[in-house]
Amino acid sequence: MAEIASLELEDFALELAHMAGGIARAHFRQPITVENKGQAKFDPVTNADREIERVLRAAIVERYPDHGIVAEEEGERAARGEYTWFIDPIDGTRAFMTGSPLWGTLIGLTRRREPLFGLLAQPVLEEVFFGGPSGSWLIKADRRDRLRSRPCSTLAAAVLASTHPDMFLGAHLTAFQALAAQCLLTRYGGDCYNYAMLAAGHLDLVVESQLKPYDIVPLIPILEGAGCVVTDWQGGVALAGGDVVAAGTRDLHRAALAVLAA
Repeated sequence: MAEIASLELEDFALELAHMAGGIARAHFRQPITVENKGQAKFDPVTNADREIERVLRAAIVERYPDHGIVAEEEGERAARGEYTWFIDPIDGTRAFMTGSPLWGTLIGLTRRREPLFGLLAQPVLEEVFFGGPSGSWLIKADRRDRLRSRPCSTLAAAVLASTHPDMFLGAHLTAFQALAAQCLLTRYGGDCYNYAMLAAGHLDLVVESQLKPYDIVPLIPILEGAGCVVTDWQGGVALAGGDVVAAGTRDLHRAALAVLAA
């Protein structure tokens, strides 16, 4: 299959973000249907999640029928070529259902299993965080601002964020608590929006566990384009999700890995 022009794909991704945003805004802080898809613990999905994913999947299949799709609610559609889309229709469903704006639609594209670009769309705040070959940008209606992580290099000065301590189990919880004890401040909540704030220079460190590929693949280009370092807890590639550590500087990332490994 011939390579598709990068700008064409990026423009299409922004179209998808616009579609998702319209649906999300229509449901946000309105009566919604919430189902529990979890077994041992509450794992919500709303009618907004399902509607966004259906619309985005249909748009991708119509435009690029050979492309694969990995998404949260309807699973995987195998690729017949080199490209695969990763979609989380609402990353932060708990925030969405409780009226908090700290959620977003995640859309990312890989070619030959390498990330090309990714975006986080927050339609209520009218923000799109985009990362690709040109770097990372906050896109608003009237401007584009370059994203840059801030130069924090020590744990003692670092602001650490994570969605919730319940995502850490056993030894992982012990390791996270040891890391948090060495940081200046730890904040919970935020889901994908934490990573956007890391790329924008408002946080220094995000550490999480039990992530799925669609939770992190769209965010990696945003983070790396802003100067951040993102890996698994062993320092390897984070594309598979699982245990993830993202830092605004290489020195801080190295320090966090040392504590998590210990």
